[in-house]
Amino acid sequence: MNQSIPSVIVIISALLSIWLAVISVYFFRLHQQLQLITKGVSKKDLKTILTQLANDQENVSQELKDLRSSLTGLTADGHKHFQKIGFIRFNPFADTGGNQSFSLCLLDARNDGIVITSLHSRDSTRIYTKQILHGVADGRELSKEEQQAYKAAQKTK
Repeated sequence: MNQSIPSVIVIISALLSIWLAVISVYFFRLHQQLQLITKGVSKKDLKTILTQLANDQENVSQELKDLRSSLTGLTADGHKHFQKIGFIRFNPFADTGGNQSFSLCLLDARNDGIVITSLHSRDSTRIYTKQILHGVADGRELSKEEQQAYKAAQKTK
């Protein structure tokens, strides 16, 4: 019986040592995580730090919502700006030299826009505009050069 008491004490000591080692590893990992959370923070209690982190998270979430809202508005506005451009130079009259006349087509994402045509002759330069709504000339038929400028604008993205 006397020999069993030291054996029991050795077994209990071994189990306690293993348990202490496991708890030490767990505590060390927990301490490292706490150091990451409290990095750069003066000595405060954990409740204060977690409250601050929660408030910061709410602020970041609100800023993200605001940014998404702004992005949606900017995207919608961006579709209204001229994005597609077609430009054609041509010579409309046989008595003038060079391709000094031009047609310029400016379209937005919905194919709304204008065609500006400048006709240069010996005596004058005339400028005409035609409105384009959803890809169709509004009220007037496009000339051959204006159609070329429109097709060139359609090819740009």
